[in-house]
Amino acid sequence: MIVLGVDPGLASTGYGVVERRRGRLLARDGGVIETAAELAQELRLAEIHACVEALLEEHEPQAVALEQLYFGQNVRTAFAVGQARGAVMLAAGQRRVECFSYTPQQVKGAVCGNGRAPKEQVGRMVTALLGLAEEPRPDHAADALAVAVCHVNRAPLASALAVAGAHAGAVEATGAGAHAGAVAQTGAGAHAEAAR
Repeated sequence: MIVLGVDPGLASTGYGVVERRRGRLLARDGGVIETAAELAQELRLAEIHACVEALLEEHEPQAVALEQLYFGQNVRTAFAVGQARGAVMLAAGQRRVECFSYTPQQVKGAVCGNGRAPKEQVGRMVTALLGLAEEPRPDHAADALAVAVCHVNRAPLASALAVAGAHAGAVEATGAGAHAGAVAQTGAGAHAEAAR
């Protein structure tokens, strides 16, 4: 499984590509898409979109995992982050790549075992989990790799739960249908017998 993790932002969008191969996590790519402040906002978003399209084409991930918008930020920053998320999701949607969102607490919990871990610990754990020679820089790249690791580790469980839920629904529907058919048949048979 290959996942493109994204830490969205208008000025800096972190990205990290993580692959699970034979039970090991490998970092295939990571970095930051930076846009110039003097550019018009629509051009900055177009740049993010184009770079994400290139990453999707190069790595062909099965999923895109994004850090969810944190509303504790100021409104202006929240809007900019939301717009960058939209540019990323549009690129993924155009390629029919499913997107998943994780809160910062979910990411920290998946990577560090503690949803309140400091940024420095996230960077150290990403380095250890991916067997990197040095900690990813800047922080946005480390955060994006952490989001990808979060999804790679959660995807098998989510998939198993979805299959179990579908199986339970099928058993329930079959059981209910069989029971209703038996009741109807018994009722009809009893009614026919009583009529004789």
